[in-house]
Amino acid sequence: MRLRSAALLRALVGPEKDKVMSGRKLARYADVHPSFIDHLLHERRRGCEPLTADRIAEALGVPTEVLFEEKVSTTERPSVKRKTAVAA
Repeated sequence: MRLRSAALLRALVGPEKDKVMSGRKLARYADVHPSFIDHLLHERRRGCEPLTADRIAEALGVPTEVLFEEKVSTTERPSVKRKTAVAA
């Protein structure tokens, strides 16, 4: 899953009292290392596994789709066949 917006995640996560929870608590809840959350917050990492995305969203009390979008791999994208020029 690809993170839609690090800014949105930063609006929810942090040490400030107005945030939903700290990065450390979120990491514990999502069963990831605290540095993983830090990487998401600072755009050094843009995605994660679907289970991790679900845990992060659940911990923050938002639907997964608000924070993450499904990545479409190149093998899943519809292929575009190019027409080749026929030499006359």
